[in-house]
Amino acid sequence: MTKEDLKIVFFGTPEFAVESLKRLVDGGYNVAAVVTMPDKPAGRGRQLQQSDVKRFAVERGLPVLQPVSLKDEAFIEQLRSYQAQLFIVIAFRMLPEAVWQMPPLGTFNLHASLLPRYRGAAPINWAVMNGDTETGVTTFFLKHEIDTGDIIQQRSCPIDRHDNVEVVYDRLMMMGADMVLETVDAIIAGTVKPIPQEQMLTTGQQPTPAPKIFKDTCRIDWSRPAEALYNHIRGLSPYPAAWTTLENEEGKEATIVKVYATGEPEPFAAGESPCTGAIKADRKRLRVACGDGWLEILSLQQSGKKRMDTDAFLRGYVITPTARFQ
Repeated sequence: MTKEDLKIVFFGTPEFAVESLKRLVDGGYNVAAVVTMPDKPAGRGRQLQQSDVKRFAVERGLPVLQPVSLKDEAFIEQLRSYQAQLFIVIAFRMLPEAVWQMPPLGTFNLHASLLPRYRGAAPINWAVMNGDTETGVTTFFLKHEIDTGDIIQQRSCPIDRHDNVEVVYDRLMMMGADMVLETVDAIIAGTVKPIPQEQMLTTGQQPTPAPKIFKDTCRIDWSRPAEALYNHIRGLSPYPAAWTTLENEEGKEATIVKVYATGEPEPFAAGESPCTGAIKADRKRLRVACGDGWLEILSLQQSGKKRMDTDAFLRGYVITPTARFQ
């Protein structure tokens, strides 16, 4: 079998999946159809917006399926009509068994972690938030439980101390696209030897969860150690962004502030014991007291305003002596 003979159906929605789809199309692989999420209303006008994957597929003239329900019989029959031998899934919904068991060569997923570490919806965020120094990408065959299938290929890459989630996301997107093509080639050649994830766990080790990020996940708890908050903030930057509330004047409503970048944690000076969330500011610097030291905010966004560097923020905003972050 050649790559032209192998019929593929590609499942994906966000930008992360587009690079892999582009490599497949540009590489001459036979992508028979693309499955993505239905268009969703967005913005002030609530106009329907296409997913990143759909926009690319339409530009390249690929058939696009957008089922509301993946269990819909009409969708399943349409999917079956393509007679694809392989399904590829990247950043998409959980597939029902009737779908992922359909192709004779199986369905594989590209996941942005070194499975079994960080199973779940937000593996890149959690790896950075937890202060990991390494992450990677994994391809694996789908099975019933999410992110638990047998591993096909895996490759690691470092997380630099100053990387935020956007930097790591872009790095893994490119690395993942390389691995998708390598995985397809290995399947065509018949050289795949899948490894059960259980074999990759040392005695007593458990898989690491990477649950979906919610608004409460993003709130900054200033009582935590400065190092933990340094990682928390860069693991959510630039999206969805860590946030806190600024109480600046008595009797006035607190302002929500998103924090995008900080300096390195600084220990308290001898004799210092400020309350957590206390602010130390001058014309150019804004530092906040954490559980065990100071963290300087470098980039932030006040509710209703644009994102800006801290020195620009301080030029137009007066921090009172009693101001604090909550």
